[in-house]
Amino acid sequence: MRKSPIRLFGTCAIVLMSSLALAPAAQAAGGKVPSSKVCKDKENPPKDAVTKGGCIVADRVKGVCVNCHQIAGAAHAGDIGTKLENVAARYQGEEGKKRLRDQIYDARKFNPNTVMPPFGPNVMLNNDEIDLVIEFLLTL
Repeated sequence: MRKSPIRLFGTCAIVLMSSLALAPAAQAAGGKVPSSKVCKDKENPPKDAVTKGGCIVADRVKGVCVNCHQIAGAAHAGDIGTKLENVAARYQGEEGKKRLRDQIYDARKFNPNTVMPPFGPNVMLNNDEIDLVIEFLLTL
């Protein structure tokens, strides 16, 4: 049985639109920071927590994570901090998630001589932004 061109076109359009709608989340969840195009899209801004967090991580002014850490997908990443990979394996469960949050909020809690900025006390990131960063990091 032959499908009509209109029906075939309609099916292709639905598949294409579905993949476009999922593209930002799929990109971020794939263990890479989202592209600047995804993060700066004013008409279709990221809606899911993982992509929003990835955009904060990739932002060289707001999150500044890529200034010091190597992260897959980040252009010109720094090498001062640890390479951000296998994060989910290192910070498992609720206890691991809390430890990661504490590390980002104020790394001085674990190392008083750290060069990592105290994002929480200095209000570089608010609590919601820190939570978004954690959601992204736990996909790595």
